[in-house]
Amino acid sequence: MSKKMQKAVALRYPPEADAPFIAASEKGFRAQRLIEIARQHQVPVVEDNVALDLLSIQQVGDVIPEEAYEVIVGIFAFFVKMENWNHGRK
Repeated sequence: MSKKMQKAVALRYPPEADAPFIAASEKGFRAQRLIEIARQHQVPVVEDNVALDLLSIQQVGDVIPEEAYEVIVGIFAFFVKMENWNHGRK
């Protein structure tokens, strides 16, 4: 049985944007490298195969599809909450 190829998608959500967009999408070695770089720069990494399957078929620069809003908003809200917690703003 073959091992499933690793995939990674990076999202950005600038304050002026209407929704998060796909900043990078990679497979195989490049996906591994994207994850390594994110971790080196303390960028949160989330493993969510359902979201990944949906986002990895989109193009870099595309706004995330509406079907992914609920999952992605939950992830971003969690990151904001953790950031506030780490800065003493519970």
